[in-house]
Amino acid sequence: MPASPGGRPPRAGTAAGGSGGSSSRAGAAPKPVRDGVLLGLAVGVSGLAFGAAAVSAGLTVWQTCALSLLAYTGASQFALAGTIAAGGSLVAGAAGAILLGSRNSLYSLRLSGLLQVRGAARLLAAVGVTDESTALALAQPDNAAARTGFFATFASLYLTWNAATLAGAIGAGKIGSPQSFGLDVIGPAAFLALIWPRLAAGWTERGVAAGGAAIAIAATPLLPPGAPIILAGSAALAGTLASRPVSAP
Repeated sequence: MPASPGGRPPRAGTAAGGSGGSSSRAGAAPKPVRDGVLLGLAVGVSGLAFGAAAVSAGLTVWQTCALSLLAYTGASQFALAGTIAAGGSLVAGAAGAILLGSRNSLYSLRLSGLLQVRGAARLLAAVGVTDESTALALAQPDNAAARTGFFATFASLYLTWNAATLAGAIGAGKIGSPQSFGLDVIGPAAFLALIWPRLAAGWTERGVAAGGAAIAIAATPLLPPGAPIILAGSAALAGTLASRPVSAP
């Protein structure tokens, strides 16, 4: 990852005080905003599936909406609803959801220096850390664009996800299975599209992705929900060690 404390090094001509930096940032701002809003809208509609699944599992409409408003981590919410639907206890469902959501703490470590937010904005940013907002922020060329893209994605996705959750919860049993519309694949597809440039960057990146996928697939039948994804992160450590330059004796 970038060596500079604030994330990626600035592009040429964006040094502090330079006129080129101001014009570059001003020209780049609309793109992360547009990309963030569109990504949030595309992924947020999958809240329909969660709303319907949660109510079908036995949660009330207000409980379902409270989860989206307060937890706001889609995969963990699906894990909780799935556990309850399968007859598991609320404690077991919550444990799996927390384990799955713990990956956001790893995202936060990476985003902390990149976003450079302080005070109340830091608390708000913590709520907005998701797969989508992280991937879009990391895809930007500089810190300013990353911050803009992150908050644009957060605002769009949060509003769309919660509105879709309410619609899905109210319409549960009336619209059929949301999965039949393919809504469950929107999130993974969008995430893959965002990280594709990194996968195309070199063999190390592709090796890390393949290794992580293999670990997750192998561990899924053996471990509770969330654990395989956390375990798959060990592939990144192997990639880091493999790409570290060998010092001369």
